[in-house]
Amino acid sequence: MKTLKLLILVIIVRTLTSCGESGTQPATADGFLDIQNQIQNEFGDDAYYTDISIVYNEAIGNIVGVTVTKDPSSLKMGQWNQTQGVWQQNQDISLEVPSGTKAEDYMYQLNEQINLKKLGELIEKSIAQLKSEKSIDKPTLNMALVKFPENGDVSKTEYTVMLQPQHGGTTFTFRYDLKGTLINMNY
Repeated sequence: MKTLKLLILVIIVRTLTSCGESGTQPATADGFLDIQNQIQNEFGDDAYYTDISIVYNEAIGNIVGVTVTKDPSSLKMGQWNQTQGVWQQNQDISLEVPSGTKAEDYMYQLNEQINLKKLGELIEKSIAQLKSEKSIDKPTLNMALVKFPENGDVSKTEYTVMLQPQHGGTTFTFRYDLKGTLINMNY
């Protein structure tokens, strides 16, 4: 009987602690790789995106936003948010593309070229830079996103990292190219 009670207790604790896990990934390469895996588990490895952003809210954790389709030729996308591990669709989007082009020319996939692990690495790099250059003790993530150019030129894709001091204040924005080279930092 004690074993059964212990087993039930373990199951209850695991269930309760797993509910919030997906919103608590740290703003690191590994944390953002986990977010990418969750996105790919939800939408598939072959999904196409026009927008991916991660917003950090101290009260609820990460809010992941994506605009995604599994079938670019349908010219239909969905805008989705994940909050505290729950995906919810907010909007249906219909696309128009210039004559003679394909919708996927204006979209990207998560792969070696564009990935959230790299975005997480750049967050870590940005935090280190703020600590050393601005003497900010505990910068925290405000928002991170993949900015894909409207003309579909993948080489012009940017990673954007927005950080703030732990208790709010000035937002520091870092823009990086696909290779992780800093384009600029402003505040």
